[in-house]
Amino acid sequence: MKGFLTWHDRSFGKTHDLAVVGGLCVGQDQSLEPVCRRAERLSVFAWVFRYPGDPEEPAGEEAHSALVLAREILEAMLSRLPAELRP
Repeated sequence: MKGFLTWHDRSFGKTHDLAVVGGLCVGQDQSLEPVCRRAERLSVFAWVFRYPGDPEEPAGEEAHSALVLAREILEAMLSRLPAELRP
């Protein structure tokens, strides 16, 4: 999401809050609203589960679900960038 914003010369500050970052993405491309709204739930992964072995780790299904969503978000962002920028 931050790469998408960078490509469009949009600043986003220093934040891991995907509600904020997603709102900026939607401001650039309204069609991103559904995926950015769903991305908000991933913000917690930036800090709660930051270090392995912490008392609170995500359950396997929760981690898998988050990874599936993260891949969907990545594809949504990449699909809106020029082909030469995509891996």
